[in-house]
Amino acid sequence: MSRPLLFLDVDGPLNPWGAQPYGRPDGYTQILVALHPGRALPVWLSPSHGPALLALDYELCWATTWMDAANRWIAPVVGLPELPYVDFGAGLFAVRPDGVHWKTEAIVRYAEGRPFAWVDDEQSPADQRYVTAHHPAPALLHHVSPRLGLREEDFGALAEFAGALGPDGR
Repeated sequence: MSRPLLFLDVDGPLNPWGAQPYGRPDGYTQILVALHPGRALPVWLSPSHGPALLALDYELCWATTWMDAANRWIAPVVGLPELPYVDFGAGLFAVRPDGVHWKTEAIVRYAEGRPFAWVDDEQSPADQRYVTAHHPAPALLHHVSPRLGLREEDFGALAEFAGALGPDGR
């Protein structure tokens, strides 16, 4: 049985954008991502996140609006190799009448019945209901504060979920 998937959002879990009014958190570095000529987006990243994520018993996958750009901008700073990513295509930012986040259906489809954990700062009970109804394997939707980013207790919850899976991934 292969390891469970870990879907990674960037803004919130890795880039604690909500902390900006309070100042850059200790241990984070700032990069400036060129969006358009003359305009750059400040992004705060912790180089400790990559090794901590790689130490978990998961196959890592980007689940972010950054999609493949996360491999160019984010992965080198946090110490991750190039990762596969969920291509949200036409569903990017699509508003659903049922309140399910625009990422959720694509993540479930990408997982193809494999157990997964998903770290994000925008999940809701509607997403959990959707995953429960449409995904046959265990799934952990783990909310991360966009003010704090991934912290030790988040890594603990992820390790506990992966460790609780049986040899058949259930």
